[in-house]
Amino acid sequence: MRLLSTVFSLALAADAVVGSSWFSKAAYNKWHETELERWLSDNDIPYPTPADRKDLENLIQKNWDSYAVAPYKNWDSDKLTAYLQTKGIETKESAKSGKDSLISQVQNSWYETEDKAQTAWTSVSDWFLDTWTESSLKAFADKHGIPVPQPRTRDTILQKVRSNYETVAKKAGETASYPGDWLYDTWSESDLKEWLDTHGFPAPQITDRNKLISLVRRNSRTAYLRLQDQKATASASASAAYATLTDKLIDAWGESQLKEFCDKNGINVPQGSKVNELRALVRKNRAQILGDNVSASAASAFGAATSKAGNQYAKATDDATLAAQDAFDKVVNSWSETRLKAYLDARGVPVPQGSKTAELQALVRRNAHKAAHPYSAWTWDDLSYDNLKKYLASSGNAAAKKVGDSSSATRDELVEAAQSAYSSASSAGGGSYASATSYLAQATESAKKSTFDTWSESELKAYLDSYGIPVHQGSTINELKAEARKQSTYFKYGTTNPASTAFAKLGDNVKGAYQWVVGQLGAGSEAAKKKAGDVKEEL
Repeated sequence: MRLLSTVFSLALAADAVVGSSWFSKAAYNKWHETELERWLSDNDIPYPTPADRKDLENLIQKNWDSYAVAPYKNWDSDKLTAYLQTKGIETKESAKSGKDSLISQVQNSWYETEDKAQTAWTSVSDWFLDTWTESSLKAFADKHGIPVPQPRTRDTILQKVRSNYETVAKKAGETASYPGDWLYDTWSESDLKEWLDTHGFPAPQITDRNKLISLVRRNSRTAYLRLQDQKATASASASAAYATLTDKLIDAWGESQLKEFCDKNGINVPQGSKVNELRALVRKNRAQILGDNVSASAASAFGAATSKAGNQYAKATDDATLAAQDAFDKVVNSWSETRLKAYLDARGVPVPQGSKTAELQALVRRNAHKAAHPYSAWTWDDLSYDNLKKYLASSGNAAAKKVGDSSSATRDELVEAAQSAYSSASSAGGGSYASATSYLAQATESAKKSTFDTWSESELKAYLDSYGIPVHQGSTINELKAEARKQSTYFKYGTTNPASTAFAKLGDNVKGAYQWVVGQLGAGSEAAKKKAGDVKEEL
């Protein structure tokens, strides 16, 4: 019952509204110079070094609105459209009008007003930690000796960490207004990438820990806002479902239905309770769930749904996190040994000699969130025939150029030659390596949306064969392309699905929690609808 009360009583504290003079009191005016530089660096805004404080503040002032207050102003049309679609807003006419029209629509439906955004940045400790997992909060508390009373629920840990946040920073001699890398000392690189994966921010193929931290820090506000929005939506939907338990419906239930409802919702029923007493119990608990007894913060609600609900939640068929992991596991189980080793090689994971297929699969699953190297021999794996030929022609490697000049060279031969030339350049370093990585950067950027579009049927089949994926007779070329993209995505990103699901994944997670809750209510409410016969809307 406590879980349901927590989920349904999500209460978001209202942010104070700042006055019209906010600009003269912008949050960054009180930041340390290192924090000013950190914010600029996180947002890829170049700044002169050395630079005095005034120069840094002026540079932030020019970019503050587009990065801190209204980050969507830097989004491309696809991302703007994706956001609007999650809000159920029609975008066809706006798309015809251009990007400015899309930005205007997003602005009208954004998570918070500009005034609230300004206020939020004056005290990051109020929200910065809300997207952390329970295990991350525990690790931080333990490392910094923050006492947390038993039971150590996510809610109590978060409250204790938040209240000790500035004390910990001062003790460590660190700044806290726009926190540095010290805040993530207990996070592994996989933890950082998993956060980005979970919250829908595709991580580039990088190994630089500082860059991963920068991406998490840069996107923390948007992740927090999205989480609050999803919680509020799920809470409203679930609350509406529970609200269908009107007095008329409760009065329509018989003793067995009332007992069944109490049992499924964890309501303790004293032995020998009469029908009227059972109805009173249901009404009492309905009032608590609908918000008459607010006892937990919004941040802990879905943490509870994932951690405390335990087996019940884990069994939910629409739990997006488990579904994503399960999908990845199934894909990995179908890969060839060569592809399994390639996945690990691309991430710098050593493969013990003589490893069996099952051991390789386990090792790949263990590194599902590990970021791949920026570029490796495997980066050439899904480049187009033309891109491969262009690289070989410009590589400066005589053997590679010879293969590239051959009109009869197959795509596989081109890939092998490109990988060999790249490996040689990587070993040699200097200009040849810089040239190879520069070419890769340009080729992969331009090919993001068109990968596999120009491939022939035989090339697609050969590519899928490298994964050990059988091609069913009668498969269309579009089906082959879709399967190739799927395998390529898993190989590059692990469990994450990149930009196309930037807004979907977290929403699915929250939806999973909501569906589990509604499922708990289902038996009682469905019985009530059948009994009363006058409720037409489905939960």
